[in-house]
Amino acid sequence: MQRPSHLFFTLLLLLNVAVLRAGDLTRYVNPYIGTGGHGHVFLGANVPFGMVQVGPTEPVRGWDWCSGYHYSDSVLVGFGHLHLSGTGIGDLGDISLLPVADTAHVRPCFSHLHETVRPGYYSLLIDESQIKAELTATARCGMHRYTFPAAQAEAQVLLDLERGIGWDRLSGCHAEQRGDRLIVGGRRSTGWARDQQVFFAAEFSRPVRMERMRGDSLAVVSAPNDGQPLLVRVGISPVSIDGALGNLRQEMPTWDFDAYAAAADDLWERQLEKVRVSSADEHALRIFYTSLYHTMVAPSVFCDTDGRYRGADGQVHQGDFVCYTTFSLWDTYRAAHPLMTLIHPERQRDIAETMLHIYEQQGKLPVWHLWGNETDCMVGNPGIPVLADIALKGFDVDIPRALEAAVASAQRDERGMRWLKEYGYLPYDKDSEGETVSKGLEYALADYCVARLATLPCSGDSTGAVYRHFIERSGAWRRYFDPQTRFMRAVDSEGRFSTPFSPFSTVSGERRDYTEGNAWQYLWLVPHDVYGLIRHLGGDCPFVQRLDSLFIAEGDLGQDAPPDISGLIGQYAHGNEPSHHVIYLYHYAGMPWKAAPLLRRVCAELYHDAPDGLSGNEDVGQMSAWYVLTAMGLYQVEPAGGRYLIGSPLFGEVEVKVGEGRTFRIVARGNNADNVYVQRARLNGKTYKKSYIDFADIVKGGTLELQMGSAPTDYGRKQDCRP
Repeated sequence: MQRPSHLFFTLLLLLNVAVLRAGDLTRYVNPYIGTGGHGHVFLGANVPFGMVQVGPTEPVRGWDWCSGYHYSDSVLVGFGHLHLSGTGIGDLGDISLLPVADTAHVRPCFSHLHETVRPGYYSLLIDESQIKAELTATARCGMHRYTFPAAQAEAQVLLDLERGIGWDRLSGCHAEQRGDRLIVGGRRSTGWARDQQVFFAAEFSRPVRMERMRGDSLAVVSAPNDGQPLLVRVGISPVSIDGALGNLRQEMPTWDFDAYAAAADDLWERQLEKVRVSSADEHALRIFYTSLYHTMVAPSVFCDTDGRYRGADGQVHQGDFVCYTTFSLWDTYRAAHPLMTLIHPERQRDIAETMLHIYEQQGKLPVWHLWGNETDCMVGNPGIPVLADIALKGFDVDIPRALEAAVASAQRDERGMRWLKEYGYLPYDKDSEGETVSKGLEYALADYCVARLATLPCSGDSTGAVYRHFIERSGAWRRYFDPQTRFMRAVDSEGRFSTPFSPFSTVSGERRDYTEGNAWQYLWLVPHDVYGLIRHLGGDCPFVQRLDSLFIAEGDLGQDAPPDISGLIGQYAHGNEPSHHVIYLYHYAGMPWKAAPLLRRVCAELYHDAPDGLSGNEDVGQMSAWYVLTAMGLYQVEPAGGRYLIGSPLFGEVEVKVGEGRTFRIVARGNNADNVYVQRARLNGKTYKKSYIDFADIVKGGTLELQMGSAPTDYGRKQDCRP
C-alpha cells in the first residue's frame, strides 16, 4: 500500500499561511554556523530531511567548498537544487539557475551584508546586477523569486546543467521547452556518486523563451521585464521527468512564494520543538537550535510523491515506505542516529526499510550511500550498528531480514573482510588499502551488533550459531592491542606488530594504519567492549590514568596528518568522529565526575555562534548531534541497544518529545558554569543511582531530576583513583 510522504505540504496549510513570520524556535537558528572553517555545511533553503536543498553555489576553490559554499567567498555561479552538508567530499550542485543582467557576466560578486537566511528561506541582492533572488523549498521542489531592476528590459535566467560542485563530471543532459512556461530535462553525472541521475521540471510564472548557448548544458531563459517578480517553481526527481512534474503538482501547486516560505518555517518549527531547552542565554540557544537544525538536513527523502525511487541497482522501484539517501554512516552511527531514535521515532521504520532494500539491491547494507549509489567511503560496516540499534530498540523492523542483511554484509570478500575471515584480524601486509587498525576495530564493533541482532526473538538464529560466531569475531580488537606500548597497532600475517611505531604519527613509512587519526585516538575505539579494554589496560585506575593522559599528550602528528584531525585537546580530536565517545568512557570506570568538566570544556571551546563555529566537518549531522545529546545530558556510547550515559547537561531543563504524546524531562537543579557535577539523581520521584538510563525508560516519558554541584560526590563512583 502506498504511504503518503511525511513531508507533504498540504494545500490547506499553504492557503492559510500567507505571510513570512519568525517562529518561536527557528529564530534561534543561525545557518551561517559551520559555513566557515572546515564545517562544510549547506547554506540555503530546505525543509527537514528534504530531497531539495536549494541555495547558492560558489566556484570550488578547495576542500572547504564541499557543500558548494564557504563563508570566505563572494563569487556566485548559480543557485543549485541539491547540496551536501558537512561532508569531506563534494558532489551534487545539480540543476543550477542564475538570474543575470547580461549573459556575458555570469559570475557575479555578492556580499554577506545583502544576504538573508533562515530555516526554509534564503535571499540575496546580487551586487553588480542589483537583482534580488529569493529561494524557498518543499521536500522535492524549490521556488525562486527574482526581482529585476526596472531599467532591465528583459528578465534573464541561466539554466546550467553542466555545473556541479567540482568533483562532479557531466555524463549527459537534456532540456526542452514544453509550452510557453515549462522547461523539463535531466542530468546524468559521475563523481562521488558514480552514476547520478536527476530530473527536473521548471515552470515559470509568465511566458518565457529558451535559447541554447552551449548544447543542452547551458541555456538562457528570457521574458519581458514587466516590473513584477519572475517566479520559477522547480520539481526534482531521481526517477523521471514525469516524477518531477508529479512532485511539482503535488507539493507546489500555487505561486504563493510567501506561503511556501512560511510553511517551511512551520515545518522546521515543528521539528525543533521536539526538544525544548530553558535558558536566558540567547547565544547558547542559537548554538543548540542550530545544532538541532543541522541534524535534520539529512538523511534526505529519495522518492517521489508516488513512492517511486531509484534503487541501488540503478532500476526504478515502487516503495511502500519513504526512501532516504545521504547516509554518512561512519559518522552518524555514533550520535546522529541514536538521537533520531529518540526524537524521530516515526522515521525509523522507513530508514530501516531503506537500508534493507539497499541490501537486496546491492548485496550489502549501505556504507556511505548517495543518490542511489554506494560510494564505499570510509571503513567498517557502519550500516550494521544503525540497523541493529533500530531493531534492538523495538521499532518496526523485519528481524530475520535484518539479520540476513547484517550477516551477508559482514561476510563479503571486500574492504579487508577476506583477510578478517582467514586470519581473524586484518594483517597489514595482506591488505593493500591500509588503515587496517581502524578497519579492524570498526568491523569488530559491527560484528558485536550482528551478534546482538541474533539474540532477538524471531531472528532465526535458533541454534545460537550466528551469535557465537560474531560475538567471537567482535573480540578481534584484542589482536591489535600491544600490551607493551598499550596502544592499538598494525599487525602482520605472522602476528608481529609493525615497526617503527609512534603513537602520534598517522603513517608508518608509506603505509597509513589509521583512518584520519593516530594510535592515541584509536586506542579507545572499543565501544562495544569497554570493560574488556579496561581489563587490558590493567583495571579501573590504570584505565583512568591512561585516559587522563590522552587530554594532555602532545606530539608531532607529522606532515601527512589529514586536516580531519582537528579540535584537539591534547590528543583528543573532537573535530573527527572516532573521538566522540571517548570522554564518556570515564563512566565505565565508575568516575563520571571526571567527564563533566571535559564535556563542558568541549561545548564551550569547540562550538561557537559564528561561521567558524565547528571544530571539524559537520559530517551530515554528527558533529551537531554530539552537541545536542551532550547539552541534553545524555550520550549513547555502545553502538547499538540504547544505554544513554548521563553527562553534564548545559541547561536547567530539557523537554524531549519522544513520540505518541509522551515527554521526557531532564531537570538539572542548581545548574550553572560552576556546578557541573551530578550530585544525585531521581527518576520519576525515586532515587536513581545509575550513571546511565536505558532507551526504554526514556521513551516511556517521565522526569529525570539531577542535583548539580561544584564538586564531585559518590554519584556513579566505584572507586577514587586520585593520587
